[in-house]
Amino acid sequence: MTAEQAHDRPTSTAPIRSEARLLVPALVFVALVVATVGSLGTPLVTSVATTFHVSLDSAQWTLTIALLSGAVATPVLGRLGAGPHRRATILVTLAIVVGGGALTVLPLPFAWLLVGRAAQGVGLGLTALMMGVARDHLPEERGAATIALISVVSIIGAGVGYPLAALLAEFGGLRAAYGLGLLVTAIAFVTAWRSIPAAPEGRSAHVNVAGALVLAGGLLLVLFLAGERSLWSRHLAVAVTLAVAAVLLLCVWTVSELRTKTPLIDVRAVRHPAVAGANIAMFVGGSGMYLLLTLITRYAQTPHGAGYGFGLTTFVAGLVLIPFSVLGFVAGKLTPWVRERIDGPLILAGSAAIVGGGFVLFATARSNPAELLAAMGVLGFGVGSFSAAMPGVILAVTPKSETSSAMSFNYVVRSVGYSLGSAIGGLILAAGTPTGRLFPNDDAYTTAALVGVAAMAITTMAGLALARRRPPETDPTTAPAGVPGPGRSSRTES
Repeated sequence: MTAEQAHDRPTSTAPIRSEARLLVPALVFVALVVATVGSLGTPLVTSVATTFHVSLDSAQWTLTIALLSGAVATPVLGRLGAGPHRRATILVTLAIVVGGGALTVLPLPFAWLLVGRAAQGVGLGLTALMMGVARDHLPEERGAATIALISVVSIIGAGVGYPLAALLAEFGGLRAAYGLGLLVTAIAFVTAWRSIPAAPEGRSAHVNVAGALVLAGGLLLVLFLAGERSLWSRHLAVAVTLAVAAVLLLCVWTVSELRTKTPLIDVRAVRHPAVAGANIAMFVGGSGMYLLLTLITRYAQTPHGAGYGFGLTTFVAGLVLIPFSVLGFVAGKLTPWVRERIDGPLILAGSAAIVGGGFVLFATARSNPAELLAAMGVLGFGVGSFSAAMPGVILAVTPKSETSSAMSFNYVVRSVGYSLGSAIGGLILAAGTPTGRLFPNDDAYTTAALVGVAAMAITTMAGLALARRRPPETDPTTAPAGVPGPGRSSRTES
């Protein structure tokens, strides 16, 4: 055993047995909380607009800014999480989220609400760090199952937070809904303080500040362009200019990452076929998954006067997400068991096909709420299994010391994919809205669903291609050249 492999193994099995029972629920709880808080803006946009007397477009930034700050903070937190100060990074980040929650509750102007939501969004970067803790401090099988569950709850958290926030907003007002976020993040901070152990000895992590700033600029532009759909229709030249600037920034960042000795993300490892294929599947699949989630919730709230839809209130529409969360959780619990019998990329392909089935169901049957619930359940099961399988595919060729960094990159890819899916849905529905009308034609939803079917077909083929190229077993002695196997670092750890 090499010294680096020894560093990547737990120093003692006795503490693991005594502490794992509390560590697992703590990790899952923190991941669920940050995901739920990050999604709080979704059902509260209308309430924000009326309470602060701002436009709906301005109110939408209470969600967008959280996603932006989360995507920007995630790579930095992932690199810090690979070092010796991971516990401090987690606690400081949660403290920032708690402070942001306080700003959303206090009677302050709208600008301070946006600042608070941005601070809450930083917590979205903690998911990858929770995975790193699980991989370092839990036995292999339990660690893999916990990582899969963390990945699942980071997605189904939206289904938990949406109806709760909508209910509190309906009966207690906007501040009560945001108060939920403050309460649960304060509990998460205490939980992390009591349960999260220190990182194993021998780790080091240097943050490439210049690279982080360039990546942040590129991601901000990408997500801004995905969220500001009206910019493409009203100011096309500006949108194209910003898109070119985003591409240039990301290219500059990639070149700098390949040259530096302390990269923010190990781009060489990302180029490995297994990791690259998984991230491509996450990007395309994430776009499709979020597209269907957006279509169903929007369709459910469309008033009957549009000729379709069910005119559900925000709270009742939030209840439509319950099958998504429940079946997503069930799939996440089943996937580690299935993973022992079926290779991870094949699970990705099968999960994408299931989500594609949800699109087909929505495209052909949406005449009553029960059919929407069925489509949402199918989506949840597919998303749950997809999310649970994804970490295993990536971490099979990633050393333990790089867990947080590798999964943080996957989260960024997922965030961009989600934003793209939301933007595509908005553009298709906008194109299907006749002049002078508020709501699109019913056929526009069918068109958007067919686009989603195509996206999931591409994801399914990517999973199958990845399964064909992937070797049957990956271990430290057979890892591909230039890519570390489990327990080996891609660069010298000081």
